[in-house]
Amino acid sequence: MERLDKIISTGGGISRSDARKAVLKGRVSVNGKTVRDIAFKVDPTADLVVLDDNKICYKKYIYLIMNKPEGVLTATEDKRQKTVLDLIPKELYRKDLFPVGRLDKNTTGLLIITNDGDFGHTLLSPNQKVPKKYFVTLDGEVGDDLPQKFAAGLTLADGTKLAPADIKILNPKSTALVTITEGKYHQIKRMFGLFDLGVNALERVSFAGLDLPKDLLYGQVRELTNCEHDIIKNAKKTLK
Repeated sequence: MERLDKIISTGGGISRSDARKAVLKGRVSVNGKTVRDIAFKVDPTADLVVLDDNKICYKKYIYLIMNKPEGVLTATEDKRQKTVLDLIPKELYRKDLFPVGRLDKNTTGLLIITNDGDFGHTLLSPNQKVPKKYFVTLDGEVGDDLPQKFAAGLTLADGTKLAPADIKILNPKSTALVTITEGKYHQIKRMFGLFDLGVNALERVSFAGLDLPKDLLYGQVRELTNCEHDIIKNAKKTLK
């Protein structure tokens, strides 16, 4: 059971204060009857809640997938720069949303956004070794010896030891697919820097077994499909 004002705020995409005002003004009905008690408890899975003739659809948890564009911060808020939450359409926005993990400002690609804290924590736990795959464009060709060196586990310039990683050299050889199970600061750039290779572009194409949809354009965000939900659910069961 949830408070009526919470249901209206979350499902209607308005502030809790505006939700309370709407209830007090008699603009909200539950199962066809007007309710003016903001603390009134409803069952979001069974009760019909309506605000101004609009049915309120409430979900306790929401799972979004975004194709993050370049130049946007992976943060919940910033006073000077645009964040990934600024790209979420009003009908999907929740105040408690947060990005699962972090993509650098100029890194693009798959980003999961949710309000399920336990789920996010599980995916981000270093002990879970969640795979993250990136398409990398470099300023030089990848040496044939790099797959073996990546698989053995690199040691960064500051002495940080990394877990084994996988690299698949593509054509042209200045591009590659890299899979890591960690998320250290500028990790991929620092890995290639050991071999005097600079990263010109970086795109995350897969996270926790979920691939970036080909039809999801830069800056677009939507709820996960049923198929994608299954991948997420299986990931949660596997990782716990």
